[in-house]
Amino acid sequence: MDEKRVAPKVENLSPGQCWKLLSETSIGRLAVTVDGHPDVFPVNYQVDGESLIFRTGGGTKIDALRADARVAVEADAVSAEFGLAWSVVVKGRAEIAAADDEVLNTTKQGMFPWQGVGKDHLVRVVAEEVTGKRFTLDASMSWRIPLDDAIRAGLE
Repeated sequence: MDEKRVAPKVENLSPGQCWKLLSETSIGRLAVTVDGHPDVFPVNYQVDGESLIFRTGGGTKIDALRADARVAVEADAVSAEFGLAWSVVVKGRAEIAAADDEVLNTTKQGMFPWQGVGKDHLVRVVAEEVTGKRFTLDASMSWRIPLDDAIRAGLE
C-alpha cells in the first residue's frame, strides 16, 4: 500500500486555534495521578478565557486533584465526511472552587455533566501549555483501511 496515500498530513496548531477548537466541543478526558498511577476520566467542560472549567462530585477524581493538582485535558474530533481530525491537549494545574464560591453558583447553571447529580465542585484547569494537531486525511482511504494495512503503513 502506498504510504504517501495513507499517511495523514499533520499541522501543528497555534494556541489560538487550539482554544477555538476546544470551544467548539464540550467533552474531553481529564488525566490525573491516582496513587502514583495515571488515570483518565471523561469530563464535560467549558472554555473560560484561557482555562477550562468542569463540575465534579466526590470520589476518586476530586481526591486525585486535591493530592496532585497537575493535570492534562485532551479533547478531539474526527470528521470522516471532510477527512479531518484534530486533537488538543491542555496541561496545567487544577483549582477547586469551594461549594459556596460565587463562581460555582453562577457557572454551574449552564454546565450539565453526564452524571448531573451531586456535582458540587467546580474545577478550573489553569493552562500552562496548550498544544494541538490537525490531521488532514485522504478521505478515500482513511476510514476503509484494514487494521493490518494501517499498521504496516506506520499509522500505529
